[in-house]
Amino acid sequence: MLELIQYDFFANAIFAALLASICCGIIGTYIVARRMVFIGGGITHASFGGIGIAYYLGLNPIIGAAVFSILSAFGINYFTQRGNVRQDSSIAIWWSLGMAIGIVFIAITPGYAPNLMSFLFGSILAITNIDLIFMGVLSVLVLLLFLLFFRLIVAISFDEEFARARNLPVTFFNYILMALSALVIVASIRISGVILVLSLLTIPQSTANLFTKKFGTIMISSIAIGFVGMITGLIISYYTDLPSGATIILVLTAFFGLGKLITWSKIVGSAFN
Repeated sequence: MLELIQYDFFANAIFAALLASICCGIIGTYIVARRMVFIGGGITHASFGGIGIAYYLGLNPIIGAAVFSILSAFGINYFTQRGNVRQDSSIAIWWSLGMAIGIVFIAITPGYAPNLMSFLFGSILAITNIDLIFMGVLSVLVLLLFLLFFRLIVAISFDEEFARARNLPVTFFNYILMALSALVIVASIRISGVILVLSLLTIPQSTANLFTKKFGTIMISSIAIGFVGMITGLIISYYTDLPSGATIILVLTAFFGLGKLITWSKIVGSAFN
């Protein structure tokens, strides 16, 4: 481990894992509490449209994914609340639209077709300084928002109707949190890819939720579980030459399985006492 840190790309990967665990741990807890996991999946796959458009225009794919993800998040929310469209249908529309747009624009891009493996399945070892700056700024924004408005966000997460009855700015914060969720998803694409990024927003939170029901505790535990899982997966992938994104998700899933086994053994043990 120590000999690997001397390499810049590995040091960047560790820093990226820390920043991603902070963003995903916090936003993922909100997404799981609001039962918005499927919405997160829709935003994730819709971002592929922005990647395709950015390649066609010769722009940074992450910028394209960020813009398209935010528009998709707002579109899903608007279709559901104002467009009289069922939420699952709205998600499916934006999910398929984004993927279709991405495929079409990549197909008509002049020259050789770009290699999209790092965007589809992630490559944490390919994290650049620009990616780290983006993730760092995003981590600060997420931390500040949740520190300043923690009680309000908890109220919206668990009882939106009560929050509206108290005249809290629910709609405004819904859009702010949707936009932040979209940006966190985009930032995490470089680590686990479009296909697997949703796991970073759900598996650590589900693992923490096995042992506690407190929103704040789940959030902090998710950050720790996510970071340990990413570092463990990163080391395993480096020495076994396996894809880093997939290896990280396998490790996080193993953590969840271990947590489930521990809670199950406690239940069985208490039953015999």
